[in-house]
Amino acid sequence: MQNKLQETFGNIDIYLFDQLLKGRYDNCKKMLDAGCGHGRNLFYFLRNGYEVFGIDPNPQAVESVRELSASLAPGNPLENFIVCPAENLPYSDAAFDLVICSAVLHFAKDAEHFDAMLRSIFRVLKPGGYFFARLASDIGIRDLVKRLGNDRYLLPDGSERFLVNEETLLKYTSEFGILYEPIKTTNVQNMRCMTTWCVQKR
Repeated sequence: MQNKLQETFGNIDIYLFDQLLKGRYDNCKKMLDAGCGHGRNLFYFLRNGYEVFGIDPNPQAVESVRELSASLAPGNPLENFIVCPAENLPYSDAAFDLVICSAVLHFAKDAEHFDAMLRSIFRVLKPGGYFFARLASDIGIRDLVKRLGNDRYLLPDGSERFLVNEETLLKYTSEFGILYEPIKTTNVQNMRCMTTWCVQKR
């Protein structure tokens, strides 16, 4: 059973899996993984007939996800996966029904960079389309993180991240659309907090 689940879903983010179980993206046809890495979140989409695109600044990751796509969905063009930063997406406006962005936005250099990535992502998302993100936040550990400047923080786990709070997420939500899932934050033993942010574009 475990092997069959892994074949279908890969090492998928559990909160993205939750959205798939709810059927949230059943009517989406064209999707982008902004910061796809090696494709851990793409197994289901490649196996189920979606038109799948992915960008990542790491050439090795893009090559790896092309191999994954060729294996799981031979009809999905390999040129759909390109080396590119999230803040400079080379797609037309309103090109995608779904954009996922998992463990990417907290690598922003500062608030301006974070803003640029978000605006680039929402530009290519269709009205009514879905945005799914997982990113580090200070929600639940505000007193445990140390500000380093430029909205970057030292976390108790020793990592350095750009952190958002609920106020920031709600501000961007009101600008771009509405929440289709409440903001949820996982606290990992007060070492770091990861927040799931789901917005349907207006």
